[in-house]
Amino acid sequence: MIAHEHRPIIITLQLGAKSARFFQEQREKHFPAQINYIGAHLTLFHNLPGIQFEGILESVGRCCAARGSFYLKVACLLRLGRGVAYEIQSDPLMAVHAELADCFKPWLTGQDKERFHPHITVQNKVPVHEAQALFEHLAADFEPFTAKAEGLQLWHYEGGRGHVGNWAPAGAIAFQG
Repeated sequence: MIAHEHRPIIITLQLGAKSARFFQEQREKHFPAQINYIGAHLTLFHNLPGIQFEGILESVGRCCAARGSFYLKVACLLRLGRGVAYEIQSDPLMAVHAELADCFKPWLTGQDKERFHPHITVQNKVPVHEAQALFEHLAADFEPFTAKAEGLQLWHYEGGRGHVGNWAPAGAIAFQG
């Protein structure tokens, strides 16, 4: 195990129970079980410095206190080459990300400096033909729908197999505004 202050911080969106259950069921059904170490999630930040945990927690708390829960549009399916994801569209989510990116600017890694493209991956690291087949299967019945955003979750990256690793809960803060 990595020392507490050196474990990177990951921030994800906390979905309402019904939405979270749907995406988790999709992930359990379609993600290769041997590498499915973490639940379905929408990542806002992938790698913030653990040594800054208290400041990160404070910024997330201020951000969540300033706004209420909101709805996301699950707009379409995305091809990921070797996987499939649901694309998420939401002006309030983009505002949350922009506010926090500004707070975390000195600590952002290359991946977290890239344009934010919200999505929830339900399949990855499979042969391209498998991903294409799942995309076509899901797309046949897909209609845009809404999901509820209820807060933000913080995780400690614990290391582990490959680049996926394990995540340990570090906190959850509800939107309160």
